[in-house]
Amino acid sequence: MSPLSSPHLHAPLDTPRLMRLVVAATLPGLVGLLWNFGWGPLINVLLASVFALGWEATALWIRRRPVSFTLADSSALVTGVLLGLALPPLAPWWLVAVGTFFAIVVAKQLYGGLGYNPFNPAMVGYVVLLISFPVEMTTWFTPRELLPEGVALPGLGESLSRVFLPGAQVSPADAFTGATPLDLFKHQTGLLVEQIYAAYPLFARAELAGYGWEWVNLGFLIGGAFLLAQRVYTWHAPVGMLLGIALPAALFYDGGSSESGGSPLFHLFSGATMLGAFFIVTDPVTAAASRRGRLFQGLLAGVLVYLIRTFGNYPDAVAFAVLLTNFAAPLLDHYTLPRTYGHRRARRGTEKIDG
Repeated sequence: MSPLSSPHLHAPLDTPRLMRLVVAATLPGLVGLLWNFGWGPLINVLLASVFALGWEATALWIRRRPVSFTLADSSALVTGVLLGLALPPLAPWWLVAVGTFFAIVVAKQLYGGLGYNPFNPAMVGYVVLLISFPVEMTTWFTPRELLPEGVALPGLGESLSRVFLPGAQVSPADAFTGATPLDLFKHQTGLLVEQIYAAYPLFARAELAGYGWEWVNLGFLIGGAFLLAQRVYTWHAPVGMLLGIALPAALFYDGGSSESGGSPLFHLFSGATMLGAFFIVTDPVTAAASRRGRLFQGLLAGVLVYLIRTFGNYPDAVAFAVLLTNFAAPLLDHYTLPRTYGHRRARRGTEKIDG
């Protein structure tokens, strides 16, 4: 393995402790999801974690690798947690099983395990599910505080029933399902931004972006700041991604006209922006090795998120953007290698070090 091969630790942390810090940092965002959308996100996270560990153990056993030793690094747990956070509330159990299978077995173990996978496993699982099961993957709930009078989110018992016995439901879920802010904004063509915001409580009652979603994103921002303070990673990739979203959003905001793609605050605090910036694009295995490379990778991911959201068919585009920039990581490493100590200039990835 070359001196610049991923992953890199920027603090005196071993892999298990680093992974546990990442899981702990997701808790503020998870609390926001629980408050606004009920028990579903917690069930998703727990179920995805169990399936991820199970698939990892099975793959390791088939490959005749040490099971308990490898599971102890907690990387499979992190993959399960991140995928569970990205899934819609009360996703059926089989959807979680399929997603974690592609994340762990196909995107990670078939490439050799942790440190060898070229693509972010959680995002591979998410994209496979989104393309294969678009209805299940786009069924989100209306935030708790915006539900009609007399309508409540499912309790724990009903939530478990909907996850494990989805075909046995009698009461429809239409009463508490609704569009996400990104989806709602994207389909309101011909209206000024202020007209969209005034017409829908999801925007009218919000402070920064869509009601509920802004607090979820704020939670992941707090968790990301905690990881930066712990020096789990550097600021380059997350700040690059946030700038990559905010700059084109400001450029094409167009004063809130009917052609506007939305304000920078709308894009920064909607969808999976903060989850992507602080927990996905920062993946030490699939990120570029150099700091400049990570900055450019984050910028590219952010620009792609904005372009796909505004001009593509998917309202939220973090998973696609991250996977596309995973392709670009080797090229970025080629052109952004740092200057070797004792040399006057930085070298490219194909150059030989002078003897």
